[in-house]
Amino acid sequence: MRMFKEDVDQATGLRRMTNIKPVRVIAIASGKGGVGKTNLSVNLGVSLCKLGKKVALLDADMGLANVDILLGLHPEYNLTHVINGEKTLGDIVVEGPHGLKVIPASSGVQHMAEMGVIEQAGIISAFSEFEHDIDVLLVDTAAGIHSSVVNFARASQEILIVVCDEPTSLTDAYALIKLLNRDHGVNRFHIITNMVDTLQDGKALYQKLCKVTDKYLDVALYFTGAIPFDKSLRQAVKKQQAVVESMPQSPASQAIKGLAKKIINWPSQRAVGGYLEFFVERLIESTQQGESNQ
Repeated sequence: MRMFKEDVDQATGLRRMTNIKPVRVIAIASGKGGVGKTNLSVNLGVSLCKLGKKVALLDADMGLANVDILLGLHPEYNLTHVINGEKTLGDIVVEGPHGLKVIPASSGVQHMAEMGVIEQAGIISAFSEFEHDIDVLLVDTAAGIHSSVVNFARASQEILIVVCDEPTSLTDAYALIKLLNRDHGVNRFHIITNMVDTLQDGKALYQKLCKVTDKYLDVALYFTGAIPFDKSLRQAVKKQQAVVESMPQSPASQAIKGLAKKIINWPSQRAVGGYLEFFVERLIESTQQGESNQ
């Protein structure tokens, strides 16, 4: 019996669909820069790996990428090469501590910072051919409310907002939550308070944000944890290491490891899709909507 190319392609596609497994996609965002979002993303990724999860970390801060710098990695290729069609997503992956797979973005490239919606969709479309076996995809977005932040957040199953005890951090976090809620129907957010003195201070900061969102928005905010101010974090950055690796007993490390354990126990959000294919489809849909509104 003769088999045509179309039959082979279809059979291959069916085998892939039967072999795929659920992947939890978590966007980590913040209203403003300087709140420790990327450092948290890196250490959370390493902590999840140490708990036995297969994790990929996508550096989605287009233009000011620094995940690789925080880990002392030296990627030969980055997302610019994917956009240009020179490399696949799998080609640019570099391995970090405990098998963390880092997908690097470019740094200081103006074109990347000003990517249009079509290019944003093109990057994520590459995930449809992503061969790596992963349990969790962390998406470290840029700070602020740029369209790329909104699109990556909307495409993810869970959104984790990082805030610190600064008035601008709270107001900008509220602005991001408001935009995602009112314009895009997102109504679930996990809140991490960072660089706080005590757990009580972290909870108080969370309550401040809830007080405003409860009054003006139809959203549910979940207090996910508080990361204490810890000089060990700065020391780890200077060493270009994850603090959970270099100083695992430090207060910040203990808090981040606790956060990782909590995330593992989050209930599955199957209703919004559980595979990378859904992440791809949702991002393409959101970027297309953004393009039509321009």
